[in-house]
Amino acid sequence: MGKSKFILIYNALSEKIHKQEIAAGSLLPTENELGEQFKASRETIRKALAMLSRNGYIQKIQGKGSIVLDVSRQNFPISGLTSFRELANHSKDTWRTNVHQLVLMKPDDHLKMVMNLHDDQMVWKVIRSRSVNGEAVILDKDYLIQGLVPILTADICEHSLYDYIENDLGLKIGFAKKEITVEHAGVEDKRYLTMSRDTHVVVVRSLVYLESAELFQFTESRHRADKFRFVDFARREHQ
Repeated sequence: MGKSKFILIYNALSEKIHKQEIAAGSLLPTENELGEQFKASRETIRKALAMLSRNGYIQKIQGKGSIVLDVSRQNFPISGLTSFRELANHSKDTWRTNVHQLVLMKPDDHLKMVMNLHDDQMVWKVIRSRSVNGEAVILDKDYLIQGLVPILTADICEHSLYDYIENDLGLKIGFAKKEITVEHAGVEDKRYLTMSRDTHVVVVRSLVYLESAELFQFTESRHRADKFRFVDFARREHQ
C-alpha cells in the first residue's frame, strides 16, 4: 500500500522548505498552480496544505495565500508523528541508526500495565541508538505488539519502522500520547550513548495508536540533554 497522494505532496513541499528551496516569507504557488505541478485535485492539494499548516510550515492569510514560515530552528518536533528517517532526510547532518537489540519477549508486569496487555500477548523489543556526525545522541527503546506487527527484522528497524508498518503492513498510524521528563542517565544510556560529563537525559515516552484507536507501540526515546532541543509549533484554534 503506497502513501496517499496528499502525503507525498506534503513531503515534497516540506522538504523544499527545510532545504530553503522555498524561502521563508515567500508565498507558496496557488492551489491551482500546485494542482497542475503535482497533477492532483484541488481537494488533495488542500489536504497537503492543511497538513503543512498544522505542522508549522505555512500560515494561510486570506486574500494573500500561504506564507512559508521559518522552520530552520525546528529540530525535533514533540507534537505530531514524524519518523526518525523522515527527520534525518530533512537534516543537513549525517544521521545513522544502529540496532543493538531485537527480541520477541513476554512483557513484564510494568509493560503489561503501561500497554494494557494480556498474559498471552508477546511484544517486540527494539533498542536503537541514533548518531549524528559520529556521536550517539539518542537511545530509542520500542515495544510493539506482535499481534499487530507479526514479523520484524533488524534491517526494517535500521531503515524505518513506520515506513514498514504503513507501507508493507498497510496499517494507518493515528496519534500518540506523550510524556516528557528529565532523568539521571542509566546504565543503557552510558553504554549506547556518547556520554561525557552529562549525567541527565531527556526522556520522551509515547503510547502510539493506530487510526482505529488501537494501541500498538510504546516508545521510550532517551536524548542526550546537551545535544537536542525540542521544538513544538502551537496554533490557536479560533471558535
